Amino acid sequence: MPLQINDVAPDFTAQSTEGSLHFYDWAGDSWVVFFSHPKDFTPVCTTELGAVAKLKPEFDKRGVKVLGLSVDPVENHARWAADIAETQGTAPNYPMIGDTDLAVSKLYGMLPADTAGTSEGRTPANNATVRNVFIIGPDKQIKLIIAYPMTTGRNFDEVLRVIDSMQLTAKHKVATPVNWKQGDDVIITAAVSDDDAKTLFPGYKTVTPYLRTTKQPA
Repeated sequence: MPLQINDVAPDFTAQSTEGSLHFYDWAGDSWVVFFSHPKDFTPVCTTELGAVAKLKPEFDKRGVKVLGLSVDPVENHARWAADIAETQGTAPNYPMIGDTDLAVSKLYGMLPADTAGTSEGRTPANNATVRNVFIIGPDKQIKLIIAYPMTTGRNFDEVLRVIDSMQLTAKHKVATPVNWKQGDDVIITAAVSDDDAKTLFPGYKTVTPYLRTTKQPA
């Protein structure tokens, strides 16, 4: 079965640009953004890796660790990093897994489990499905999965927005409405009774019995 939201993220050990990486140990109690790439030296991924490097301070202040993966050897990642620094202004400042045996890609359902061989000789088209973003919570459960086509660059401002929403929900009994951003009103979840809402969210607004809004909790 493919991985779904609320599934436990599979643990693994793999080689990375920062040495051998045991995922659960490395993640610790942090949130994690794990994003994958079908091949080194691909143009769209080059722009993405540079963009995420520039956003690293934003992930850091949210307590989020970033982990990349590409279906190529770690030695290639080092050469690719030089291109990323030259063309995007910043090299990756987070670990990048070299998934040469395709083990992690198969473990996370990005390639079929029966895919044979290694990364050697494979093309971006062979690996087109290795284009996922996983957000994983401190409880090691998968909170979000997005799969992108190779021709569409990922929107990491949206990834940050989703993290803000999920972290807010983890602390308070609220959900976020369509196109929500920091500072906008939020929705009180159905798990909160009207009596409790009066205490937790004084002055909240009832739009319908099932849609109650309030100011974003501090």
